[in-house]
Amino acid sequence: MSAISYDLPRAAINAKLIGLVSTGAIALGVLLSGFVIREPAPYELYMAGLIAVWSLFGLRISRAITPLLVLIITFNIGGMIAMTQMADLMNTPLYLAVSLFLGLTAIFFAAVTEADPRLFRVIFLSWVASAVVTSVLGMLGYFGAVPGAEMFTKYGRAAGAFQDPNVFGPFLTLPGIYLLYRVLTGNPLKMAIYAVPLLIVTGGIFLSFSRGAWGLFGASAILLTGFLFLQSDSGKFRLRIVVMSIAAIALLTVALLIVLQIPSIAELFTTRAQLVQDYDGARLGRFARYAIGFLLATEKPFGIGALVFGQIYGEDTHNIWLKTLMDYGWLGFASYFMLIVWTVAAGFRILLRNRPWQPYLLSAYVVFLGHIALGTVIDTDHWRHFYLLLGLIWGSIALEARHQRTLGSPAF
Repeated sequence: MSAISYDLPRAAINAKLIGLVSTGAIALGVLLSGFVIREPAPYELYMAGLIAVWSLFGLRISRAITPLLVLIITFNIGGMIAMTQMADLMNTPLYLAVSLFLGLTAIFFAAVTEADPRLFRVIFLSWVASAVVTSVLGMLGYFGAVPGAEMFTKYGRAAGAFQDPNVFGPFLTLPGIYLLYRVLTGNPLKMAIYAVPLLIVTGGIFLSFSRGAWGLFGASAILLTGFLFLQSDSGKFRLRIVVMSIAAIALLTVALLIVLQIPSIAELFTTRAQLVQDYDGARLGRFARYAIGFLLATEKPFGIGALVFGQIYGEDTHNIWLKTLMDYGWLGFASYFMLIVWTVAAGFRILLRNRPWQPYLLSAYVVFLGHIALGTVIDTDHWRHFYLLLGLIWGSIALEARHQRTLGSPAF
């Protein structure tokens, strides 16, 4: 027998190798987003290098992504103008540099997913892996299961590899919603593949004892279920959604009753489940500061500078809209408001279209809506995963625009 050799063109081999390396680089970046024990976190350092290298070798900003770029730049210009109102700059230049960097990560993820839609799956699976690992760390810390695990808790609450349970919980929401999507729509025989990590992630969300995270996951799950119900024309699938939703609520109720038998959990749950905490309704509590801040914004159209509000009143704004007014001025507020409205409107118009990337858009979109609501009671402007959500939605918007161009019809 004669040996037959198959010689692949070197260009094809190189292209395949570059594809594997770039995919692995994206996966690692998303994986690192779940580990923020100290700042600057490995995520910032890694993503700064990755964006720089990618820019040198062909990162392309399409016309569909240009509005995202313009609004993020304008938003940060507002912050620079607000900085001129400060007598002492403190760490404001670094703070604004982080704001700009995180905005660039949104643009980066939008651009790379538009260029290669297969990266959606890579990003989501990496996010799930990161969420499962950091959830396990948080649970180990909460229950003191291993020596030294207390470093993964804060204020008696699970925090995983995060500095704050109130960021840890929301970070887990997108992976939880994506896993829920797979449970609801996937093959019942393979349900355990997604159900097990879903239980781990929801356990992490619960033990974060973050009211915002609880509400975020619950609202996102309801929206996801509702959109799936509306999208399907199959009576059988709709029945499956209803039955599984009822079963999930029943199981959740039973699980909650069981875990509340643990005294430490029951006590903390009772405290955290109260809608208004002492620090919310006090004389200069969170709600009172909202009124003070919005009145101050009418007197300071250029803002007062990043982090100054907290120095004056002892606590930060805990409201993303007020924060944009104080830290980025009216220009920053207008840019941020327009960015949110544009993202919500453009994402909604393409939300239920049958596309390969639609499951990822749907999952990201419902969680993004939840983050908008959550922003009314907490500052989200430096949450890494918020900008990743933003990038995923804009990547889908750009893909739809390109798809419509190939059909010769308007994008929307």
